[in-house]
Amino acid sequence: MDITSITTLGALKASGYQSRSIKQEIRENLISKLKAGQTVFTGIHGYEHSVIPDVERALLAGHNINFLGLRGQAKTRLARQMVDLLDEYIPIIKDTEIHDDPLQAISKQGQALIEKHGDDTPISWLHREERYFEKLATPDVSIADLIGDVDPIKAANLKLSYADEGSIHFGMIPRAHRSIFVINELPDLQARIQVALFNILQEGDIQIRGFKLRLPLDVHFVFTANPEDYTNRGSIVTPLKDRIGSQILTHYPKDRNTARKITRQEAKLKTEQVFIPEPALELLEQIAFEARENEYIDAKSGVSTRLTISALENLVSTAERRCLIDGSKNTQIRLMDFMGMIPAITGKVELVYEGEQEGAGIVAENLIGAAVKSILPEYFPSLEDLKSSDQQNPYKSLIDYFGQGKMLDMLFNWSDSEYKKNLDAIGPLRQLVDAHQAEADPKEQYFLMELVLWALAEHSRLNKERIEEGFNFADLFSSYLRGGEI
Repeated sequence: MDITSITTLGALKASGYQSRSIKQEIRENLISKLKAGQTVFTGIHGYEHSVIPDVERALLAGHNINFLGLRGQAKTRLARQMVDLLDEYIPIIKDTEIHDDPLQAISKQGQALIEKHGDDTPISWLHREERYFEKLATPDVSIADLIGDVDPIKAANLKLSYADEGSIHFGMIPRAHRSIFVINELPDLQARIQVALFNILQEGDIQIRGFKLRLPLDVHFVFTANPEDYTNRGSIVTPLKDRIGSQILTHYPKDRNTARKITRQEAKLKTEQVFIPEPALELLEQIAFEARENEYIDAKSGVSTRLTISALENLVSTAERRCLIDGSKNTQIRLMDFMGMIPAITGKVELVYEGEQEGAGIVAENLIGAAVKSILPEYFPSLEDLKSSDQQNPYKSLIDYFGQGKMLDMLFNWSDSEYKKNLDAIGPLRQLVDAHQAEADPKEQYFLMELVLWALAEHSRLNKERIEEGFNFADLFSSYLRGGEI
């Protein structure tokens, strides 16, 4: 029998249906999933041995939860996935304001309907997706928004006195009865509003304009908070923190492999024309790791995982634009294309000292350079301890090539054939890649050739100079002779 076909209170009782509190419901459904070896939280990478076990323990304990972490750490996503731990449908007294349980009505409206109709009281069924409520805490949020207030229009329409309980308009929290209620950025909620949550969290009763309502609300609360808020904007009042069962610390990906999974999962790539070399993806993720350690970027603000997601989308669209302009059917990511994702970086980082907008752009370019230096040793010998005069230096012939007065102008609008032809023309560069990355995909080898040139420039072995249509690579000394500038 399809239980949702039941339409009256009497039929519900006859079916043997048993009511459960939402915390009991979540706990029992979580137990079933864990016993069956099912993944409880999907598409959330890097939390398998840290955050997710903490969440599962808190839910088994029946705790309200506060997720504490910097921006872009999947706090809200974790909360939204808790909906999957709810029963697919629950019964409610039809047309009640706060989704009254037919077997345990708590509102005056629900109790009156049962008293009037008895076992013929009509019921309907609420899907779990309708049992999730979310509110962003902003300074303008009022007690009326969250808890409720006397509604003059309702009182007038029903011809009720303001002293009548029926004139109350319930706020979001009472309407979230038997549901998950999420308050994002809790420290931004004014202290007096946080105080109004005390009794709801502990005793379940609420007070509206002098009405003492004993409403044992059944709500599972989830809060999110950013540590930055504790110092810059607001804080969580101590008695409220005391009433939240578990505070769970979130974090950024701890390795590039995890970060890559997140980026590829979330990035919306709209073209198949663009080939993305593996080293390019590694370089992209390394940029975020460099940003989190960079002295010019405010660590308290954090560097969201959205940085690499937006950056990858910009990176691909940079190559796609080139492809569309020159009429090619396909192309591949080049290291120069990383210049096209600078707007995605500058919008995602907060500088320690905010200056002109150009300052963020320079920091973004420096992050790319730092990432190049970091990943080079994963593909080629490290440049850190090598001397140019060392005969065993694998880069010596390449540096000498430019030392003979040769240079390379790499242009953004080169076709793929021009790009490859000009890189192949540098014999020592091709030999270096063949010696250390002979097994790599031929398309990836060209990206690696570019990587070597950029790394030599970052280590001050070559000069890399921005020109209007791209970059010029040349010997350091010859650059001094040409114009006295590097």
